[in-house]
Amino acid sequence: MSKKIRLVVALVGMCALSLFLLSCGSSSSRPSGLLYVLTQGSNGTGNNVSSFAIDLGSGGLSLVNSNASTCATAGACGLPLQIVLDPTGATAFVLNQNAISSYKVNSDGSFGAPTTPTPWTVPAGDTAVAMSRDASGNLLLVITEGNQSLIPPLTPQLYVFSTKPGATSLTLTGNNCPETNTPCPYPLPRTPTALSAIAVSTPAEELLFVTSNHDLSNIHNDNTVSLYGVGSDGTLTEKIGSPYATSTINPLSVLAVNTNQAGQNSSGGVFVYVGAAGNASGALDAFHVCTVVDGSTCLQTDLDNAKLFPVGTPTPSGQNPVGMVVDPTNNFLYVVCEATNQVFGYRIGTTTGLLTAPANQPTGSQPVALAIHSSGKFLYTSNSTANSISAFTLSTTSGSMSSLPVVNSPAGPSGMAAR
Repeated sequence: MSKKIRLVVALVGMCALSLFLLSCGSSSSRPSGLLYVLTQGSNGTGNNVSSFAIDLGSGGLSLVNSNASTCATAGACGLPLQIVLDPTGATAFVLNQNAISSYKVNSDGSFGAPTTPTPWTVPAGDTAVAMSRDASGNLLLVITEGNQSLIPPLTPQLYVFSTKPGATSLTLTGNNCPETNTPCPYPLPRTPTALSAIAVSTPAEELLFVTSNHDLSNIHNDNTVSLYGVGSDGTLTEKIGSPYATSTINPLSVLAVNTNQAGQNSSGGVFVYVGAAGNASGALDAFHVCTVVDGSTCLQTDLDNAKLFPVGTPTPSGQNPVGMVVDPTNNFLYVVCEATNQVFGYRIGTTTGLLTAPANQPTGSQPVALAIHSSGKFLYTSNSTANSISAFTLSTTSGSMSSLPVVNSPAGPSGMAAR
């Protein structure tokens, strides 16, 4: 065989090998990115989880599966509200109005049937509102709204469950009830609307922020954000100074952000953003958490209690900012506004926490949730009455957004998560 023929054969072999490897890497059994969307159906009977593969080159979506139920017993769990992924990507929890469902994630990224028995059922008469997972993946926190129409009234509750990365089970943990000396939910004096957990390093602890829009006491301190320290065993301690009043009414969402990035920046801060409906238009309240003693505004007692300081005046947003996410660099905050069908992008001031708006884009009608891919390049919103998903590419340097083609979804999309 001549040298020329041997060279051609070798080149053909290399090309074939390259195509094989590329094919393996993009196989449907190994999707590069995944978007999970809960769907409630057109009449509240959909109750499914849809899995979409994300094309990491374009941000486009392709449906993997839409048949996973959000409840092991049909009709028993209420509407699906929110989905939280395990840090390992192996499992997931779905919060329904009346129960939590758990799943093992299949190799193609889809969900099978919910695991049984159901990890947790909401007590009769109560309704779940939202959940959050701590940074370690060892705790799952859930708030319920209570029921003031019952006699006696049912108090809103904050539940803390212990779990482990890769597990589908939950165990009630946290503060003990005096009557039984066993873990029980933490009663809340106000009707909660949202929650967000974050780990801080000074002092090293987990902080939990809970927004509320209605005080159940005679004090009528209605629009607030409460602050709790969360022990490694799930015990909750409300910090001195909590709750803090928001500048605008009816807080709907909350997100804590740490702009100190390992290897990039050590002069940032921990900030808390609260999305409120307001009277006529939405707004974002910003707070700075005391994490460094400076001898003037932040004293040692302030540090011990993670005192919140308001940052500037509320930043305008669209009406009803119901959901927020931050990009992987913690430089940009994205907010979805249900009543004005918009998603806003804000640059976060690294040291001040002040927000400036680089962009906003229209979504489909009544967006209720959003998710950002871990690359920071793609953002998605679930448009509940349009039965669609809006997709956007993001600039990782400016935070600007560009629209991608809208994708149809099963009826009534709600909570979503991406990885």
